[in-house]
Amino acid sequence: MQVQARRGDWVQVHLVILEAGDRAPQVPEDTAKVPLEMKVKGCLVEETAGIGDTVSVETAVGRKITGKMVAIDPPYDVGFGPPPVELRCVGAELRRFLGQEGSRS
Repeated sequence: MQVQARRGDWVQVHLVILEAGDRAPQVPEDTAKVPLEMKVKGCLVEETAGIGDTVSVETAVGRKITGKMVAIDPPYDVGFGPPPVELRCVGAELRRFLGQEGSRS
């Protein structure tokens, strides 16, 4: 049974920014041979999704990113473990509560 994430769950997505052939000509040869990739953590936008699905997330600063979901409830690599549930999307919730959805001061 595949684990499903639900809207608002903290997930990580992976996407390719530039394919190997599209890299800048001045990058080192070994770097030019691989794609430029990005991993982003955020709150799932879709109702439900599983690992490997293409999904959108909303980051802590409100940016929307679409990529392939690679982890559900991913921990931070610094060794503090997964973020507390209460703090994951508190910034967006607070802005909605205060009626300042478009404001990013």
